[in-house]
Amino acid sequence: MACCGNCFCCQCCCREEETRTPEELTILGEIRDEEDEILPRKDYESLDYDRCINEPYVEILEGMDNKKTKKYEAVRWMMVFAIGVTVGLVGLFVDFFVHLFTKIKFSVVGDSVERCSDKGCLPLSLLELLAFNMSFVFIASVLVLIEPVAAGSGIPEIKSYLNGVKIPGIVRLRTFLCKAAGVLFSVAGGLFVGKEGPMIHSGAIVGAGLPQFQSITFKRIKFDFPYFRSDRDKRDFVSAGAAAGVAAAFGAPIGGTLFSLEEGSSFWNQALTWKVLFCSMSATFTLNFFRSGINFNKWGSFQLPGLLNFGEFKCPDGDKNCHLWTAVDLAFFVLMGVVGGLLGALFNCMNKGLAKYRIRHIHPKAKFMRVLESLLVAMVTTVVIFAASMLLGECRELSSPTTHNTTSTSGSEDINSTVRQFFCTNKTYNDMATLFFNPQEAAIHQLFHQDGTFSPVTLSVFFLLYFLLACWTYGVSIPSGLFVPSLLCGAAFGRLVANILKVKLGMAIYPGTFALIGAAAFLGGVVRMTISLTVILIESTNEITYGLPIMITLMIAKWTGDFFNKGIYDIHIQLRGVPLLEWETEVELDKLTASDIMETNLTYVYPHTRVQSLVSILRTTVYHAFPVVTENRQNERDFMKGNILVSNNIRFKKSSVVTRAGEQRRRCQSMKSYPSSELRNVCDEQSAVVEPAEEGEDLLQQMLERRHAPYPNLYPDQSPSEEWTMEERFRPLTFHGLILRSQLVNLLIRGVCYAENQSSATQPRLSYAEMTEDYPRYPDIHDLDLALLNPRMIVDVTPYMNPCPYTVSPNTRISQVFNLFRTMGLRHLPVVNAVGEIVGIITRHNLTHEFLVAKLRQHYITV
Repeated sequence: MACCGNCFCCQCCCREEETRTPEELTILGEIRDEEDEILPRKDYESLDYDRCINEPYVEILEGMDNKKTKKYEAVRWMMVFAIGVTVGLVGLFVDFFVHLFTKIKFSVVGDSVERCSDKGCLPLSLLELLAFNMSFVFIASVLVLIEPVAAGSGIPEIKSYLNGVKIPGIVRLRTFLCKAAGVLFSVAGGLFVGKEGPMIHSGAIVGAGLPQFQSITFKRIKFDFPYFRSDRDKRDFVSAGAAAGVAAAFGAPIGGTLFSLEEGSSFWNQALTWKVLFCSMSATFTLNFFRSGINFNKWGSFQLPGLLNFGEFKCPDGDKNCHLWTAVDLAFFVLMGVVGGLLGALFNCMNKGLAKYRIRHIHPKAKFMRVLESLLVAMVTTVVIFAASMLLGECRELSSPTTHNTTSTSGSEDINSTVRQFFCTNKTYNDMATLFFNPQEAAIHQLFHQDGTFSPVTLSVFFLLYFLLACWTYGVSIPSGLFVPSLLCGAAFGRLVANILKVKLGMAIYPGTFALIGAAAFLGGVVRMTISLTVILIESTNEITYGLPIMITLMIAKWTGDFFNKGIYDIHIQLRGVPLLEWETEVELDKLTASDIMETNLTYVYPHTRVQSLVSILRTTVYHAFPVVTENRQNERDFMKGNILVSNNIRFKKSSVVTRAGEQRRRCQSMKSYPSSELRNVCDEQSAVVEPAEEGEDLLQQMLERRHAPYPNLYPDQSPSEEWTMEERFRPLTFHGLILRSQLVNLLIRGVCYAENQSSATQPRLSYAEMTEDYPRYPDIHDLDLALLNPRMIVDVTPYMNPCPYTVSPNTRISQVFNLFRTMGLRHLPVVNAVGEIVGIITRHNLTHEFLVAKLRQHYITV
């Protein structure tokens, strides 16, 4: 079997009859065919959250006095406030048009149903409803075709971004426009989706783009604004924007802050907490101010804090026997939490199967197939809603208005104004039509606050239909949220439990409380959120006494669901192959050390490197950072003189010092124990022999033509030899720092180099503003005009490298490596041995759960 590349960087061709072990598949980053499990992909980039403390950055710090520092901080606070206000206005825009389109649709169709119920022309009413819904869904689906990242809720993508993974296009202006416009058509189109998830994504995009004062989509939007030109600042503003989205959606600024902390950010600091909370407050009160003024015509009153508000839970005046909940009810809440966790696990399992089917059979086909699927879902949903409302609804007595059931649904209507009387006489209402032929927020209010009973059959059918259709809809190529459908499913389940306890068993309970707990149980079983969701629900109900039952229910639902699968957002992150880092590693993984998981095949640069070498490295590799090293032959000779090396009064035995050559030899011996010949061939110490250059041939052109040949030594006049020993291939390298690919390309494009017969002091110097001018779209090496470069010129990279990155010892345990990498938001973690030599490097992919488990199995095999 022949190899398709060089000995260390290649992918080898394997015979069809050979099977691969899970460890091999994980190391190679492929898919387990027998389980159809998608493993983390290696092509996702990480964010550079760690500061690069190079000379241009130090010059900025030295020029910062107290006045400039305060000015910088004031600008940051202004940006946070602007983000919050903008997110509030976006929520106002979405809410206004959703209500407008929904009101027009339901008024036209409702009048048609009332008119046709006597004339027998109900099919005409169905056609009218189909025309509205399919038109709206078609527009939403076309917008997703323009920007595919706008599909779904966006929470998995934002969670991945805050975890440190850069997903292409996730925070672009075009994504924002398609998301904000698409979600209002999705919701108005009658699909079982919510607008709360897309609001979080929209808020994150506002946070990412507003402080940049430029747009990649619209090139003309570019202002000279020198602040916040780094991934670190951008990620902090994305955290604030996502929190503002939650605050605007639920009127829950504290819950939004906790959501950004719990679900998203891997790394946090105290100053960021205050800014995120301020941003959330700004969004909440901006939306509250305008909605209250528009709906009540009383500007300055704050009565509608969020897009979704559960209303006031209150017992009827004069009813002293009524209690929102009692200690006895807690037992039922625990049981409801268990059932909610089971239902959530079933929902996630079914949705995962549908998502896999779409990945295999729909996404590879023409794009219009996604539009057809969206239209099919819209058509089936519309027919089911219409048929269920007309055929399965029961006429229930309408309760007389009381103090606690006059809760506002849209700002000026009481709870009885949203009932539907299809085929029912006066003072009765069609309970199924009341739930289906209303906006989702109004349906939630009906379940929470309607005194009139919903029949058990209606609640059961409504729950079953909503469960199945919401599961089918989530993942379709439209902007769609999952919070409101989950709340509606859970509220119907809770109201059904309340009916059984109140009517069948005669218990004195408050039905709205059970509807709320059911909503919390199902939503918790689906998304598996605890702290932030508890606070969001408490703020939405404005009832602190619900804190304990909501918290207990959510914990029970999460624990129950976790027995079977992950939360819905984590499932979709996994399906995308995003290398997400969990909160901590398993205890068993501490049997591994940094040397077991690090990448030893390094591509490195010298402090002073020729232009031709840098061009070759950048064009023949895909790495985003390169260690800056010098060869240390003297250390090697001193080390080999005896068995003990004395350094800083610490004694190291020769056998305890990990070297690159020794580590690679150990790995090759371990790899050869695999049954598959594929990984054995990877470790064969052979490499392609590079033909010597013909006389007169341009050396740089020759190197560029030989793009796939290994070039580890970086000398312009040497090539790897197949006679090299392991020690020659992995020679000792003293570590001096890290330099990013973007920095090297920037240096080459700007001509930062010096001639061979000159001093490095003659090399042009770049400022920090020049180094970050092209952020976030740095130029690519293939954009470089080679005719403008002198290949013999030398680049001094030391002023621009990070001379003090975080490093670990080869013997550091995995839990320590993981905590350092995740907590500090690192992108690259060099592994440096006891004598200052770099022996490997650790990236995000080396710390994913799948990779660590595979390495642990490999460790057991070796032992």
